[in-house]
Amino acid sequence: MYIFDLDGTITDTNTLWMDVDDRFLGRRGLTMTAEYQAAVARSIFPAAADFTKEYYHLPDSPADIMAEWEELAAHIYRDTAPLKPGAAAYLAQCRAKGKELALFTACRPALCRMALERFGLAGSFSHIVYAEELGLDKHDPRCFALLAELLGAPPEDCTLFDDSPDNCAAAVRAGMAAVGVYDGYYAARQEELKAVCTKYVRSLEELVK
Repeated sequence: MYIFDLDGTITDTNTLWMDVDDRFLGRRGLTMTAEYQAAVARSIFPAAADFTKEYYHLPDSPADIMAEWEELAAHIYRDTAPLKPGAAAYLAQCRAKGKELALFTACRPALCRMALERFGLAGSFSHIVYAEELGLDKHDPRCFALLAELLGAPPEDCTLFDDSPDNCAAAVRAGMAAVGVYDGYYAARQEELKAVCTKYVRSLEELVK
């Protein structure tokens, strides 16, 4: 089974979250620190909201924080964010070859659905799994062990396509293969991504034949 990440792998949406964070914090007269950015980038939404509330001592509830993030990001997912080069063509090629495809994302379900519906990709996947529903961050190997169980596929029969070195390393530790996909958000960590992955591509276009 091929398992695809969404943000930074299929859709070019990683950097938008820095803008969302800037706008969210700017509304409160706050600025984003490197420590904060590193922490929330690795977290599922509920954990990121909890961290945000505690880190900045906000009166907002975690639910309200997540709702505001969704409101700030919705227009981009629904109307403007592009696909990564080669994504649609490679997914179509995989389907034509009879590959079973799953989507595994830390994106909020409503935002993910907006993007998939916009590009007509919702029917490409036999399973769509949201990391927040598993209650584990994607850099935790237990997350991928649980995912494999949920998909009914042994980890050794699964290949993850993801742009995050942390996510790919976790999948490999759980027994999966991993294809690292370049994204500018992790530009400084490409050697690390190459080292942990079974295969590395600068673009999914390289896999289209």
